[in-house]
Amino acid sequence: MVVRQFNERVVLNELRRLGEASKADLARRLNITQNAAGQIVRELERQQLIKTTGKRRGERGQPATILCLDPQGAYSIGVQVGRRSLDCVLVDFAGKILKARRHECAFPAPEEALRLIGQEIATLRRAIPLQGRRHLVGIGVAIPYNLGSWRRELDIPATAAAAWNDFNLVEELSRVMDVPVFAENDGNAIAVAELFRGHGRELDDFAVVYLDTAVGGGLVLAGNCRRGATGNAADFGLMLVPPSGLATSPKPRDNCDILLNRASVAALIRHLQHNRDDIRKNGDLESAIRRFPRLTNEWLEDCADALVGPLLAISSILDVQAIIIDGNLPRDVIEALTGRLQVLLQGAVPEARRSPALRVGTLGRDAAALGAAILPLHSIFDPDMERRFGQR
Repeated sequence: MVVRQFNERVVLNELRRLGEASKADLARRLNITQNAAGQIVRELERQQLIKTTGKRRGERGQPATILCLDPQGAYSIGVQVGRRSLDCVLVDFAGKILKARRHECAFPAPEEALRLIGQEIATLRRAIPLQGRRHLVGIGVAIPYNLGSWRRELDIPATAAAAWNDFNLVEELSRVMDVPVFAENDGNAIAVAELFRGHGRELDDFAVVYLDTAVGGGLVLAGNCRRGATGNAADFGLMLVPPSGLATSPKPRDNCDILLNRASVAALIRHLQHNRDDIRKNGDLESAIRRFPRLTNEWLEDCADALVGPLLAISSILDVQAIIIDGNLPRDVIEALTGRLQVLLQGAVPEARRSPALRVGTLGRDAAALGAAILPLHSIFDPDMERRFGQR
């Protein structure tokens, strides 16, 4: 029984990663016989967790039957608690976002954030098809570690920082929910989303550098999200960099700065606001970016310059297939940053080494909430949850 359940979950995990596959594909990737793969597939079809999606033609022999996860097999809700916004998404078993909700609110009181989350979860639950509501398997929460830290660098009000540092959001949410609640560092959640719904369908080894109010990211090696000993692996924002050349950047206490002071949305907002532009919401930021291209380009140049050293270090130490650049910014800004980085890296790469391969992220602002929503699905359907995500 244990072996059978393990094999079923392995097949589900492969289908989540691949999107679709035949029984022969699964047998080959999992090193099992086609007969064993067929038995597992039949059982998962009986449980209504996978379904047939068509035939693969153009190859020798009979057309292969193509399988995928049944979207109606289960549902999950993901919540991202950020420093400038709160996002909630409903996903089906295949990881597709069915409905998304966003509140733009800079550091609400923890109790107010808990109230908003409760309201949005109730709204999303009503969006599940009536026959599927009993298949909601859990709620995932992506939240930065040390949410109230870096007051000086991120312009966080002292009262808000103190309130969040003394509040356990996940514990409080668990008390009022009738389904399990899972928590993860937002950077790790972003890596999980990219692994299963983005470039991870082609790559086994990659790092994600994600620009939000701060800058962070996640790490995937051998197809697994690596959390590290404390859950803070790939906390790129604390890597040391030279001081910024922008007059709007806070001056470091010594000759080194940290990356989040230069390569972050907070740094961009600070540069724009210094020039008398009030920015409270993402819409305000996008408007300011369009109206002040010179200021935006100044920040882009400083941001790219700050990222060169950390990206070379990531590539040298981890030897990943690619580094993915993404963030809570308009797509063209992320693309422009990636283009600048490619040029700078080619000029800075050491002798006998190749410039790190860069890719633009595929998920943008939905990344952390989507990664959070995937966590409950794995708590039940992943054979190796403890090793992959260190579930507590």
